[in-house]
Amino acid sequence: MKIGILGTRGIPNHYGGFEQFTEYFAVYLAENNHEVYVYNSSNHVYKKDSFKGVRLIHCYDPEDKVGTFGQFIYDFNCIIDSRKRNFDVLLQLGYTSNTIWHKLLPKNAVIISNMDGLEWKRSKYSSSVQVFLKYAEKLAIKSSDYLISDSIGIQNYLLKEYNASSEYIAYGAELFNAPQAEILSRYSVKKYDYNMLIARFEPENNLETILDGVVLASKKTPFLVVGKHDTNKFGAYLKDKFKNAEHIRFVGGIYNIEHLNNLRYYSNLYFHGHSVGGTNPSLLEAMASKSLMIAHDNEFTKSILENDAFYFSTKEDVKHIIEEINKDDYQDKIEKCYLKISDKFTWEIINKKYLDFLNECNNRKN
Repeated sequence: MKIGILGTRGIPNHYGGFEQFTEYFAVYLAENNHEVYVYNSSNHVYKKDSFKGVRLIHCYDPEDKVGTFGQFIYDFNCIIDSRKRNFDVLLQLGYTSNTIWHKLLPKNAVIISNMDGLEWKRSKYSSSVQVFLKYAEKLAIKSSDYLISDSIGIQNYLLKEYNASSEYIAYGAELFNAPQAEILSRYSVKKYDYNMLIARFEPENNLETILDGVVLASKKTPFLVVGKHDTNKFGAYLKDKFKNAEHIRFVGGIYNIEHLNNLRYYSNLYFHGHSVGGTNPSLLEAMASKSLMIAHDNEFTKSILENDAFYFSTKEDVKHIIEEINKDDYQDKIEKCYLKISDKFTWEIINKKYLDFLNECNNRKN
């Protein structure tokens, strides 16, 4: 097949979940003799025309000059370019800014859209933006030939809200099995003697609830907060609020996957506070790093973790977990999470599911 992938900032990944998936999947497609193109933002640091057998199409993106509106221009440029490529399949990742151009999508290609999370529920957006995102969600469903949901929760939502069926395919993760304890010294922590979280500084990720519980707990175990916070108002607010809690350490963004895997592996408790969206990549990565999972109580995380994690809703829940739960006592939960990744969520498994679905959709249209 000749396949185009749009909706991301491009590869190799320098940004987030969709970019990470695109890098793994596009390379997999190329290795399996498909002709695959990925659209890259002109702002991307990688300027070459190919990456590991994947052809890259660089489109003008003025987001660095005009802000968020630049994403709409970038998506417009990508869609216009796609009309002349004669793709068999066009895979759209997300729908936020490309749906207003849906009438310009190529008519002969099979349009498959990954519906991402419930973007319109994110509290960082104003009410007017949330209304637009809900409308964009509806347009994406209307203009796509087939849909993909990355969680059972999203799949159920689309069926209930729009009577729209979708294929459930989650994200993937790489199994971590080569710990290096010496890395911990860079972060001034000791094996199994610290707790942590990794998240973007957004209210719906429940950082404040978690840190309120950390302060309430009688145990003052070091707590690492990993995530870029220096350009974020909510990050500044949290740093100020918890400035007197000496055991809470805001370490900023860490983008070295080896460091992240080791920090997760050697942590005592790993908190995952995400409450909006589908299967979050960092959730799977933590499971693959043999973390003891402490997750926010919602259907998205529970559909993955099931009974192999502890759940919280309030700061009192967090307090109790920190005071009562130790990693050594729950190796069974850790191993079950690790086996779930091995059995269901490795990149090899996820890539094959995507390719099988793309083949099926293309065959149906033909």
